[in-house]
This record gives sequence, structure tokens and C-alpha cells, in this order.
Amino acid sequence: MSTETFQASRWTKGNRIFPTLIEITDTAVTRRKRSWFSKNEMSIHLQRVASVRIDTGLFWSDLLIESIGGADPLTSHGHTKADALRIKQLIEQAQTRDGAR
Repeated sequence: MSTETFQASRWTKGNRIFPTLIEITDTAVTRRKRSWFSKNEMSIHLQRVASVRIDTGLFWSDLLIESIGGADPLTSHGHTKADALRIKQLIEQAQTRDGAR
């Protein structure tokens, strides 16, 4: 599986200058959020993902990716509905593929 990156819309709050990026790799889902003087990166191994919740509004979707073990969930807002569904699909495919081994 190749790496896929999804960028939140610049039209949403908190994403105007530095939009949030969600990256799905073979092994993990990563959220990258920059600001003027820092960068916040949070990663969850795909086998540690417990659930993916998508809240869809009129224009944008919010993601909540919870992990097994009670760590802080990975959250992101301002994605298109298609991107949010693709993120969920990639996570579920990776879990199914790795679970079958």
C-alpha cells in the first residue's frame, strides 16, 4: 500500500494558514498540525485503531480516530466527506489485510 495524504480545507477554522494533514501509511495513521513556531504530530499504529468516527456537516467532515488502550484520540476537522470516507476505508482495509495474516 502506498502512502496517501489528505489535507483539511483552508476554509475551516484552525486550517487557514497551516492546514491539518492526515497521512495513512502501511503501518500507521498520522496527523500533522503546524503553527507559526511548532509542529504537532500524532501517530497511531493501524492495528491499535479501535474505531473511526466521521461527523459530516453541510460542507465539511470531522474525524475522530480512537485507539485501543485509552490514549488520546486523533481528531481532525475540515475534510471533505469523500476524504473522510477514504481515510476510514484505508484503515479498515489495512486492518483486514493484517488480520488475515
